[in-house]
Amino acid sequence: MPIQVIIEKCTGCTLCLKVCPFDAIRIMDKKAVINLDKCTLCGACAPACKFKAILLEKPETANQKPDISGYRGVWVFAEQKKGKVQPIAFELLSKAKELAAALDTEVSAVLLGYRLEEEIQELIWRGADKVYVLEKLELANYQDEPYTNVLAELINKYKPEVLLCGATSIGRSLISRIAVKIKAGLTADCTELAIDQEKKMLLSTRPAFGGNIMATIICPNHRPQMATVRHKVFPEAQCDMKRKGKIIYENFYGALLSSRSRLLDIIDEIESTVNLSEADIIVSGGRGLKAKENFKLVEDLAKALGAAVGASRAAVDSGWMPYSHQVGQTGKTVCPKLYIACGISGQIQHLVGMQSSKVIIAINSDPYAPIFKVANYGIVGDLFELLPALTKKLQEALKR
Repeated sequence: MPIQVIIEKCTGCTLCLKVCPFDAIRIMDKKAVINLDKCTLCGACAPACKFKAILLEKPETANQKPDISGYRGVWVFAEQKKGKVQPIAFELLSKAKELAAALDTEVSAVLLGYRLEEEIQELIWRGADKVYVLEKLELANYQDEPYTNVLAELINKYKPEVLLCGATSIGRSLISRIAVKIKAGLTADCTELAIDQEKKMLLSTRPAFGGNIMATIICPNHRPQMATVRHKVFPEAQCDMKRKGKIIYENFYGALLSSRSRLLDIIDEIESTVNLSEADIIVSGGRGLKAKENFKLVEDLAKALGAAVGASRAAVDSGWMPYSHQVGQTGKTVCPKLYIACGISGQIQHLVGMQSSKVIIAINSDPYAPIFKVANYGIVGDLFELLPALTKKLQEALKR
């Protein structure tokens, strides 16, 4: 057994119990007992025992670095919904082409679903040199287990050195499971990706400590190097209908496609305005609106502009808007042509999600609000007077 308690030395002092992070130790009859179903062999208990009563023997392979010499290529997981590849895949292909050029390798896309003929060719037009395709009815809609099993099998078979995935609800659910299953590293919510030219290693940059610093993370010993990227961080790859590529069809059966859960139905959220992630114009409201009913001022302005409605975390936490409208580090990252912030102070967590907007207009009664530091245009004043007046003027101007 890799870990055991030497009964003769154990005094039941409970020191090991206190340091076990997985609640795998109990004291029974004044002796420590280890639950092997919970124990992960993390090693925290052995040095904590003053009586050297815990013997831990990790397998020799635990300290050996895996062979990563055979891994080549940059992969993009092409997320699809209802048979349509999502725009995040095209954004990732844009960056993947840069990374592949620096690594002197090729770009591949992985597409899982059902009846995807038209989508395969567009991935090639957008930059994929190869597209790995698995079309099965069981994969028509995303489910954790079959998607994880299939993608892990493909990784083990073809050995990519880099795997990129969108930081969407599907991507976050999938890629973390992949990382655990294949024992690889993962950097989430990246805002920049680059290649260390000397070491040929992926440099994944993401906000840390609430967005107060930017951390660059590497994965030197395991492959593939994996990263998730939020929607709108990178521009979409241009479509070149002259590009040629190779399509590789895979065919998996049986347990790999099975799932312990069953999908009953998919209910789309009914948007009263433009989709937030795809909008060219966004009008967002924050704590300065003071009440849920006052968000109508933001919605009226958005309607006049044909814009989407966004919200700060404070507004969402207060129940004024659904989470799907939240912009920021814990919400959606957006990059519209025009972003209008109404009653939003501009804490760093919000700025992370919208500061790459082409033009930012801030409306706030506090002249020292941080939002003005990133705004192209700022209006200091009472939004309860400014928003109705601005909406009225726009309605009149746009009717002409």
